[in-house]
Amino acid sequence: MAGEVIVDALPYIDQGYDDPGVRESALAMVEEECRRYRPTKNYLEHLAPLSTSTFETKLMAQEFERIQNRVPMETLSMKRYELPPPSGSRLSEVSAWEESIDNSKAQLEHQWVRAMNLELMLDYGIEAWKAYLEVFVALQAKAQVQLQELKKEIQDVNWQRKQAQTKAGEKLRSLEANWVLLVSKNYEIEQQCVELEKQIYDIRQKIEQETKEMQGDDDKMEQDFPENGINSENSNSTAEDKPQDDIEQQLEPSED
Repeated sequence: MAGEVIVDALPYIDQGYDDPGVRESALAMVEEECRRYRPTKNYLEHLAPLSTSTFETKLMAQEFERIQNRVPMETLSMKRYELPPPSGSRLSEVSAWEESIDNSKAQLEHQWVRAMNLELMLDYGIEAWKAYLEVFVALQAKAQVQLQELKKEIQDVNWQRKQAQTKAGEKLRSLEANWVLLVSKNYEIEQQCVELEKQIYDIRQKIEQETKEMQGDDDKMEQDFPENGINSENSNSTAEDKPQDDIEQQLEPSED
């Protein structure tokens, strides 16, 4: 039927897969088929068009644009963590010193927040991490159960394949043995037929040779004794004519 694929490989009973050159030959055949394969239609046409910008943010869009334009990424700026004093030309400006003081306050606040986060982590981080790990342990246990189920299904499929291929292998070996037996018998019959034909040919040749020899002997006798042949013919004709003469004599009237 159209669309069916006949698999003629039985890896559980076939031999020779590990022979040198077999794997290379199979890979070469696959590469050749892939090179010659030309899809005639889009096999994804039944699916909706893929949208790649659904989950893009503005920052991601800018980053993708930068990558597409092959612009190097900016290095991490550490300027916000610096505490520079006003430049030499602005040492006498009050606004410059106010900006420096505001920057110092921001840096101090940032360090205070970091210290507070560290204290919170020391107080609650252990328990939070334990709860986080418990969630992951539960997820891991669930994944392990699913993995074991999948492995069992795979094992069942492989076992069924092995049983089916083993039965098929036994049947194939039986059929192969019968085929070898029948081929051997056919070969023996062909040999006997050839021998009989040869004997028949020899017998025919012998008969033809004997017939030719007998014909040659008859011709030689006729050449050696031609008179005997004529006399025999005359005697035969006389013998054949004699009954006719006797009949004529009986029909003639007597003189008495």
